[in-house]
Amino acid sequence: MPADRFHAKYDPGVPRSLEPYPDRTLLDYLMDAAREIPRGPALWFKGRTITWRDLARDADACACAFAELGVGRGDRVVLVLPNCPQFVISEFGAWRLGAIVCPLNPAFTSDEIAARLQALAPRVVITLDPFYERVKAASAGAGVERIVATSIKDYFPLPLRAVFTVLMERRLGHRVTVRPGDARWNAFLGRQRGERITAPLPGPEDDAMILYSGGTTGTPKGVPAWHKGLIATAVQFRAWAAGALQHADDGVLLPLPLFHSYAASLVQGVCITGRHPLGLIPDPRNISDVVRSIARFRPVVFCGVPTLYNAILSSRKAQRAHGRFRSVRLWACGAAPLMAETRRRFEKLTGARVTEAWGLTESLIAACGNPVHGVNKVGSVGLPLPDVHVKVVHVDHPGRELPDGEVGEVLLRGPQVMRGYFDDPGESAAMLFTCAEGHTWLRTADLGYLDADGYLFIVDRKKDLIKANGMQVWPREVEEALATHPAVADVGVRGFPDAARGEVAVAFVVLRAGMRVTEPELRAYCKERMAFYKVPSRVIFRSALPKSLVGKVLRRMLTLEEAGTSA
Repeated sequence: MPADRFHAKYDPGVPRSLEPYPDRTLLDYLMDAAREIPRGPALWFKGRTITWRDLARDADACACAFAELGVGRGDRVVLVLPNCPQFVISEFGAWRLGAIVCPLNPAFTSDEIAARLQALAPRVVITLDPFYERVKAASAGAGVERIVATSIKDYFPLPLRAVFTVLMERRLGHRVTVRPGDARWNAFLGRQRGERITAPLPGPEDDAMILYSGGTTGTPKGVPAWHKGLIATAVQFRAWAAGALQHADDGVLLPLPLFHSYAASLVQGVCITGRHPLGLIPDPRNISDVVRSIARFRPVVFCGVPTLYNAILSSRKAQRAHGRFRSVRLWACGAAPLMAETRRRFEKLTGARVTEAWGLTESLIAACGNPVHGVNKVGSVGLPLPDVHVKVVHVDHPGRELPDGEVGEVLLRGPQVMRGYFDDPGESAAMLFTCAEGHTWLRTADLGYLDADGYLFIVDRKKDLIKANGMQVWPREVEEALATHPAVADVGVRGFPDAARGEVAVAFVVLRAGMRVTEPELRAYCKERMAFYKVPSRVIFRSALPKSLVGKVLRRMLTLEEAGTSA
């Protein structure tokens, strides 16, 4: 793809290339900020501000505590935490020793955590009080030497901490007793505060994290992220978002989980390298807290996913308080496809643009984004970022590049694309393709096409393609059509085998509160908007749809058996 055609669509000031990338780590940027602007705000949490100096101090104490347990270069430290300062402190404490941070979803069952611990073999696990017993049970036989339990209130402002202790701590399961050999966070760090570590710093080529892919089509896989890759992602998106993040004190509000690559490798990196205050929201399902945090923190950038934007749209508090959203210059959306109807309604509510981007855990999220001020094409995930290369190839022949407008598999290459999965050479070989020119490309398993301007349009996942009577049906196209119906709150479409037609599309629909519509009415609605072979053969109503941790509908978990019907 000729580079000039999409570079011409960049916002003014966004460079074509950012090479050479800084030969540094996020730890270097933290230490610089703590030295140069010690009293500047680094984190904001439930109304409390943590300065760069305080963050660096606690990270040093954490590193000393880890070192006392024998944690060193290449060892793994697991975090089972929501968004809270302890996550960031533990992360930098581990990096200070050259250790590798492995964040896990706190919603995992004990069996799911146990499987990850067996694979990762960590020395230490940091977890929140309500998850302690689950983590303790999961750690049996995994070689974990210490579990450190922390309270969500440990970094609350004093008045909120008092209220939480009296009214909520016991009732919400936040009061636990740790077993002998384990530790409480404040005691773990307390005696180390003021101490400094002397171990060598990690290098840019060292592994920093192991992030797990979303697992939307199967078992999640561990993706090692090295320090230089995190820097590349941060530098690219800082340049891309410069039109919104214009000053160091411009804040970014993060309701997305830090254990997901969107937040861990992109948002956090942008804030650390740009010295932007990072607002942490521990529970994005608490929409009242999200809305209240926007009003109090006054972010310039808000990072969300489609599920969260839908929830805000449905919130009466948000409808009443939308005038308080005026500080936000950029509503960023990623990690899952954004329905055109969701975007239209949200932009109507806020009067501001929602800008969609796209990437994978395997590329540390960096891939494509719509310009902050330039042309945003509805349905497109935007243009390749500086130094990111995109091409569309034949699904079965990755060496055959397709012309504009033709749908095929999207391939990526760039400075942060993974070097391979954690402990899985077979899957690594399947995902990384070396072309005749010698470049190694990431096979994304996403199907899409490029238009004449270089904008990428993602059609669907390769494994989700439905072939009805030999015709190709993209689930997302059917979902987009159904989402425009005023009674439809959420929708997922999946193909099922059919003796006569090979496969048929079945739609699973969640209705808006207080609204009604019948299956024949929705099928008739689809017939008016798409070719006959794309119309779902059945519409099944559900109270909720299975979703990944960032809100992607898990189509593989949409089953006919649950509904007691067949196609």
